[in-house]
Amino acid sequence: MGLGKTVQTLAHLQVEKEAGRLTKASLIVAPTSLVWNWFAEAKRFTPALKVLVFHGALRHQDSFDEYDIVVSTYGLIQRDKSRFMDYAFYYLILDESQSIKNARTKTTQIIQQIQAKHRLCLSGTPLENHLGELWSLFHFLMPGLLGDAKQFSRFFKNPIEKQGDTERRRLLAKRVQPFILRRTKNQVAQELPDKTEMTLTIELTGTQRDLYEAIRMSMEKKVRDAIAKRGIGKSHIVLLDALLKLRQVCCDPRLLSMPEAEMAYATSAKLNALMELVDSLIDEGRRMLIFSQFTSMLQLIEDQLNQRNYPYLKLTGQTQNRQALVSQFQEGQIPIFLISLKAGGTGLNLTRADTVIHYDPWWNPAVEDQATDRSHRIGQTSPVFVYKLITSGTVEEAILAMQDRKRQLFDGILSDNIRGITGLTKQDVEQFFMPLPAE
Repeated sequence: MGLGKTVQTLAHLQVEKEAGRLTKASLIVAPTSLVWNWFAEAKRFTPALKVLVFHGALRHQDSFDEYDIVVSTYGLIQRDKSRFMDYAFYYLILDESQSIKNARTKTTQIIQQIQAKHRLCLSGTPLENHLGELWSLFHFLMPGLLGDAKQFSRFFKNPIEKQGDTERRRLLAKRVQPFILRRTKNQVAQELPDKTEMTLTIELTGTQRDLYEAIRMSMEKKVRDAIAKRGIGKSHIVLLDALLKLRQVCCDPRLLSMPEAEMAYATSAKLNALMELVDSLIDEGRRMLIFSQFTSMLQLIEDQLNQRNYPYLKLTGQTQNRQALVSQFQEGQIPIFLISLKAGGTGLNLTRADTVIHYDPWWNPAVEDQATDRSHRIGQTSPVFVYKLITSGTVEEAILAMQDRKRQLFDGILSDNIRGITGLTKQDVEQFFMPLPAE
């Protein structure tokens, strides 16, 4: 979230070295996109610490004992597991530790077996979707604190998520809070300029509206049939496929790989609204980040920017020179940065931007908050304006409602907020497939 997790961690390791306790290397596991950021930050803030980036073809040439810190990736942990499991580290630190939220993955299971005297998880989003993710983190940190997975589900997860049990939530919060150091912007970044969030509501019209309704009715029947046969719990694949199609229509019908979408290609109300907003922001001299979860949507936006001759940069999961693009944007000459939500939502410092646009909503509000904090973070000197583009009466409004519930879940465990939350219900499904209001 841009509140100094990296610097605090490096400072702690520096103190441990000065006290004579850092006698073995510490391992930091990070997403590939953040590995060199750790190296750069260590060089800047703790130059006395010797850092090995265990990455690339020549990675096996160095001995861990020659370094204070070894930085590697989640992917290499699985590929080179014997190298990591044969060494006893001083600290095992997981950056963006939500990467082990699924306790069943091979990477998570391997990380559980790596020897270390101390363990630490770093994350701005330790809870993304459900409480089982919190159990996975604590199973890594302190096995047994929350029981095994079945015990945790029976005593905490199910009562809290399905029944809104505030007493169980209070008990869970009481158990984990002694082991959580949580910092908010109000605590450590009080000098940050204001952040203003706005929701821009857009109405679907014409063929785009007709297409949405046609797909909604078709998908609703398919989902209801699946739920009738298998129940909600076993119908997620059908449900998510249906919701994906509806979300794509809201963004731009051309995202659909369906013949019906061809007739509606000229009526993307949201894309038109975005470009009107971009035009006005350019006139005001603003610099903006535009996030979308669909890389194909970024391409359509890119086409519009090219037609207007607006200079821009783009970052997706295929981008190789991430840091070069960040540096270029930070120089202040290019006003627009198109960013894939998944690829660029973490690990980037883009304080030159004073505007953030979320083109489409994501299920998890913490992911969007992380993306917004590429701009609204320590180092920002200008007020930040955040725009969320939402199509009126559609599945996107239902997603916003779910975001609010997930915020309650996150805050209720990591703070003193104890409001209830329920899991996905038939009422949620009803909201997803509500017909558009009459014109």
